[in-house]
Amino acid sequence: MKREIAIGLFFALALPAVALIANQMGETFYISLVTRIAILALAATGLNLVLGLGGMVSFGHAAFFGIGGYVAGILASHASDGTMIFNWFSGSDQMLVIWPVAMLVAGLIALPIGIISLRTSGVYFIMITLAFAQMIYYFAISWPAYGGEDGLSLAMRNNFPGVNTLKPLSFFLIAYAVLMVVLFLFSRFRNSRFGAALEGARQNELRLSSVGIAPLRIRLVAFVLSAMITALAGALFVDLNRFVSPSMFSWHMSGELIVLIILGGTGRLFGPLIGAVLYVLFEFALGGMVEHWQLFFGLILLGVVMFARGGIIGLFAGKLRHG
Repeated sequence: MKREIAIGLFFALALPAVALIANQMGETFYISLVTRIAILALAATGLNLVLGLGGMVSFGHAAFFGIGGYVAGILASHASDGTMIFNWFSGSDQMLVIWPVAMLVAGLIALPIGIISLRTSGVYFIMITLAFAQMIYYFAISWPAYGGEDGLSLAMRNNFPGVNTLKPLSFFLIAYAVLMVVLFLFSRFRNSRFGAALEGARQNELRLSSVGIAPLRIRLVAFVLSAMITALAGALFVDLNRFVSPSMFSWHMSGELIVLIILGGTGRLFGPLIGAVLYVLFEFALGGMVEHWQLFFGLILLGVVMFARGGIIGLFAGKLRHG
């Protein structure tokens, strides 16, 4: 456990170190790169809640990532041009308003999806979550009011009190702070009674039911919380790029989040962060040399799956012990 924490802290501290050095050198591209890592790690941490702790392989979490993005984009767009949303709300360009709205909308949509999906398991759960994500994806494409398949551009990055979010380092620090808070909450959640019940539902549903705990209810709460965290990451992702499009709902995005978790370590606290670091670095390094860099990355991922079943953390820190 100490070795796992040391490895995780090394990667966690490396991000602000790289951002500060890049800022001193005037290399804003690298600041944007570590910001993207932080946001992807945040989204994957949300998925890690259900995949790592609950054993639920959701192939539809891109839906919540995209919902968070579209909520941020729509609110900011209406705030910019002064128009009303459904004739009752004028939108907002304040992150502290956008984030809770994005999380609330994602949670409300995740609730019925979870009620339906969680009555299945295995490949059926994978396929039904994928189906819901694709439904939302095609809805976004056919929504011309907000760009349809062309997406929606933001003129300015949304605001945060007392911070100039247009400065790359300032926005990185916001995204990084949110990631650290969510990782802390994930740690507390994993070590709580609810976290133990969620892991119990993964290991033996009948035994959990015999002590009076409903596995479906436990999983549903975890699914909704997971969706809300992923939506928060989606809102930050849109601010990073100042653009939102239906590609955020794509099944490729869901697969990418799963890959981050597997690469770093399923169920590990810092697994999504390490996975995001390695994924973005491979994309940056290999993408600059070869066009189809995913082929080589796939070989690396295959090696991790075959020879490091606990991900990169498991390779160096040993097997994960469940409480």
